[in-house]
Amino acid sequence: MSGDHQQPPKVGFRGVPVRYLLPNLITLLALCSGLTAIRLAFESRFEIAVAAVILAIFLDAVDGRLARMLKGTSRFGAELDSLADFLNFGVAPALLIYFWALNSFRPMGWTICMMLAVACALRLARFNVMLDDPNKPSWAGGFFTGIPAPAGAGLAMVPLYLGFINGDTEGHRFAGFIAPLIVAIAILLVSRVPTFSGKTVSRVPRDLVLPILAGAALFIVCLISFPWETLTVAAAAYLALIPVSVFRYFSYKKIDKARSASEQNADV
Repeated sequence: MSGDHQQPPKVGFRGVPVRYLLPNLITLLALCSGLTAIRLAFESRFEIAVAAVILAIFLDAVDGRLARMLKGTSRFGAELDSLADFLNFGVAPALLIYFWALNSFRPMGWTICMMLAVACALRLARFNVMLDDPNKPSWAGGFFTGIPAPAGAGLAMVPLYLGFINGDTEGHRFAGFIAPLIVAIAILLVSRVPTFSGKTVSRVPRDLVLPILAGAALFIVCLISFPWETLTVAAAAYLALIPVSVFRYFSYKKIDKARSASEQNADV
């Protein structure tokens, strides 16, 4: 009988929680900032272009932490973040450096800038692969392999910071010093040098809350008042931390090996 036929279930799209949208919106804002930096580089408005890349760095730091806080991480968000990072921290800084200084080297300058962009792409691809490593010890989550893409972009733009401090509108006369610096940063991006990661830091000791807030406020004030000097000091401080991170990494690794050896001896 026709009355016995059941209606097929209705198929519709499930709603997406807002907590998944907010981090991706911030990622898109960072992407727009990186694209704007490229446009400004073509127009030789280098100071605003560098500021746009720095804004993208801050937004990149915010979107991942916001996603983890809201429990809104997703595969889509991770892929979008990687694509945005490649453009913001690989393509945009490379074009800035090329138009500001290295275009005086013609094909060689372009090759060096491509090295920076390609190294950033390789670094991001390796990062995505290592996320799925089941054998990675828990303590290794506090370290990156090689310098992260945002740090690479910030370090690559150090010549522009120094040029802005000195009032240089272009850096062609410093191209001979800038070229090896960019090559070194590209090598650091794809290297296996362990560097500190703040992604696993979710809590801070109570007695350090006020000093951290005071330090952050001081940094923001200095960044607004003396942007290029502050960014230069921040880049130098980051480079100084790399040997410390290498020492800490191998200390943890040594302790981990000793613990594993003692557990194997105990089993025997």
